Amino acid sequence: MRLQLNGRLLDRQIVDRDGRLVGKVDDVEFASDADGVPYVHALLTGQVALGQRIGGRVGRLLVAVAQQFVEDLPAAPVRIPYGLVERVDSAVRLRVPLDELPPSPVEAWLRRHLIDRIPGAGRASG
Repeated sequence: MRLQLNGRLLDRQIVDRDGRLVGKVDDVEFASDADGVPYVHALLTGQVALGQRIGGRVGRLLVAVAQQFVEDLPAAPVRIPYGLVERVDSAVRLRVPLDELPPSPVEAWLRRHLIDRIPGAGRASG
């Protein structure tokens, strides 16, 4: 059996249920059921996922930069369980809001070290 996900999932934009951009599908994680049949377990997004996918010097650089934004090494890709996918069309559309997804290491670092330090940032309307 041959799975062809390259044109169906990889590099598609991921949007939450409200249409907000989450990121893009940088890689796909598989698992196997009890009978050994593979299935898509999670969508991987972020610099680490992209770096691991493309490999080589550029891939290692992407992962190294992402490592600078995490406290617990090694940095890991952001995993979005495939069960959260509502549908796949021109984008991967999720059934949950962005706030219910794990933040990327870069976004979490920026929030902690920059955004939260801006006076009034905690009172910003959304």
